[in-house]
Order: sequence, then structure tokens, then C-alpha cells
Amino acid sequence: MQTSRICLSKLEKTMINVYLNQMGTAQSEFGFPVTRHETNYLNANLELAEEGFLSPIILSGWMRATKEDVKESFKLVPRLKYVNLSISTSDQMIVHKFKGKLDHASVIKEMIEAVKLARKHGAEIIGVNAEDASRTRMDYLIEFALAAKDAGADRIRYCDTLGCDSPFTMYDRIRLLADAVKLPIEIHCHNDLGMVVANSVSGAKAALDAGVDAYINTCVNGMGERAGNADLVSVILALKYAGGFEGKYALDERMNLKEAWKICKYASYAFGVPIPINQPGIGSNAFAHESGIHADGALKDRKNYELYDFEELGRGEPEIIETGRKITAGEYSGIKGFRNVYEKLEVEFKDDAQATEILELVRYANVHNQKPLVDDELKFIAQHPKIARKIFTMIP
Repeated sequence: MQTSRICLSKLEKTMINVYLNQMGTAQSEFGFPVTRHETNYLNANLELAEEGFLSPIILSGWMRATKEDVKESFKLVPRLKYVNLSISTSDQMIVHKFKGKLDHASVIKEMIEAVKLARKHGAEIIGVNAEDASRTRMDYLIEFALAAKDAGADRIRYCDTLGCDSPFTMYDRIRLLADAVKLPIEIHCHNDLGMVVANSVSGAKAALDAGVDAYINTCVNGMGERAGNADLVSVILALKYAGGFEGKYALDERMNLKEAWKICKYASYAFGVPIPINQPGIGSNAFAHESGIHADGALKDRKNYELYDFEELGRGEPEIIETGRKITAGEYSGIKGFRNVYEKLEVEFKDDAQATEILELVRYANVHNQKPLVDDELKFIAQHPKIARKIFTMIP
């Protein structure tokens, strides 16, 4: 059976960062600095951030909590300021993954050395990730987190790597951890048992109840390994409308849910994975009523059967569907058709040389994405040609 591709091109990753920034998301873990084929993409995005185009979102790089990874990361991506250092902490992983190379004491030692080296290289915010935290003995998890704090870490990421926590165990364990360590907690959950949003929200509540800030790791449309990670929009809706949460816990004031519809549709197009019809807030059935009683009640007052308004998610705007002739910009586009596309986007070129330069980049982008470019991608290339060229180039 053929499966949909689950990787994005470098341009698509950049556009996701752009949309996340517009939505008011606090942080994007935008790549792996030790992965050489991402070097230009990472440096280009950091350059965009320095120019203010990707601001105030934090672009954070993920790496293993080893001196080797830290050293290589800052060598390849010297602008890096925000990092997450990850190492496994459960007995299962230490015994059966490291196979004698590390024990419990040396795991902590490796992590401490990585934190100190990252700070030495100029990291401004350092997160330490306890992989498989949900299967880690609580006493050791607290010991690990306290050691990270003493080494200079700014927050701890609790990873429910196998999705085996429940909302109840998640709350209890995060509460114990936050009470003991008094650092902000990131909650990173997987959906193997179908409880990813409930677990994420429960973990955040525990951290906040303990008096520390909480960060929930999410993915657009819940995309992620195996059964996926917490869906961005579902988590926001839960924090805003779930019983016991409304009005008690403050989201970042920059959060703009009206961008949700756009980013979810773009991610679906980029991944080649349709949005499930029953996806909260975004699915095609999210505001559909067939039952006579429900339809009648919704027509009388939408609040009878709808918890939140579709306009809040940026839905409801008319979609223009082109009919008749359509000129697209692709890898074999000529200059006349290309100019026609950009005229419709109200983008003007100062001369033929500039138009030719952008046409070349659009051709590269079409090959790069292996699909037609959306309007926002075309506009991005025209606005940031130097950045686009870096993103498309594999070799630094």
C-alpha cells in the first residue's frame, strides 16, 4: 500500500514557520542543526528572524545532549540561540538502547556537559529533554531535572515518548516534577492511545498549578511519528473551552486563532495528507449538522450545538475557485506566463532582470517542492530572493 509522504521541502518548512509566527506560536523547533542537508535552511530562517520577518517566534534547534552534537551544531549553524538537548532517561532506554555505553550516572553527566557547552557557545535559552520520561522512575527524573537546572537549563521537557501516560498519571507526575524542580515544563506527548490532547492539557495544568510556566509541544494537524503528536488547534481549543479551564489559565496574548484555518489547509497540502473530516475546529464536519433536532437548534441559535464559532478559526471566508484558463508557474514556465501569475498577485518587478531572477528561483522551488506553488510561497520568493536561494541550495 502506498503511503502519503510525511516530509516537507525546505521552502514548505519555512512557510510553516511563517504561518506559525503569524498565529502567535511561541516557538518552532525548526530543525536538526547536525543534519547537514538542513544547514542552509536553518541559517536562512535565522537570518529571516534577525531581519524581523520571523519575529517574535523563537526558532529552536533539536540535538542530542552530547558535547559532539552541541559542537557540530554551533559550527554549522552559528546563529543558533535556542536549543533543546535530548537524552533518554528511562530504565528501558538506558539498558536496552544504550546497551552499556551509558548508565544512569553517565546520562546525567553527558547532559550536564552538553548544557554547559551550549551556554558557552552562546545559547540563550536551553531546554533539556527527558526522552521516555513517562517510563522513568520519578526519583531519577527529579534527580535528572535538578541536575539540568544546576547546570543552567532554562526548562525541562517531559516526553511521553510512547504515548503511554493517561491524563491522571500525567498530572500527578508533572506536578511532582514541577514542585521539586521549579523550572518551566514543556509537555511533549504522542497519540498512541488516542489521549494526546487530554494528556498535554493535563500536564500543562499540573505545571501551572505548581506555579511554573507550561509549554505544550504541538504539531499542525497532529502530524508526527506513529499516531502523531498533539494537534495545535485542538490544544488551543481545549485550553479555551474545556470545563475547568475557561478563564483560569491565560494563553499567550499574541495567539491569533484566526490563522488556524490557513495554516491547517497549507500543512495538509504540503504533506499530501487530507484533514480528517472530524478534526476539531478544522475538519469539514466540525460545524456540520444533519440530525433534525441539531440542525433546528443550530439554526435558532448556533450556541445550542456549537461550542465555539467557526469565524474564530478563520473559517467562513469565501474561497475563490478559478474557472476557465489558468496560468501556473512551474519548472518550465516562460517569462510571459510567469509575469501573468505575479500580476494577479499584485507583485511588480522593477525590470526584466529582476523578473528573470525570480523566475529562476520559482523554477527551482517547483522542482524543490515537487508540486505547484501556492500564492504565499510565490510572494515569499519575490520578497526574499536571497533567502530563497539559500533554502534551495543543499551545499553550504
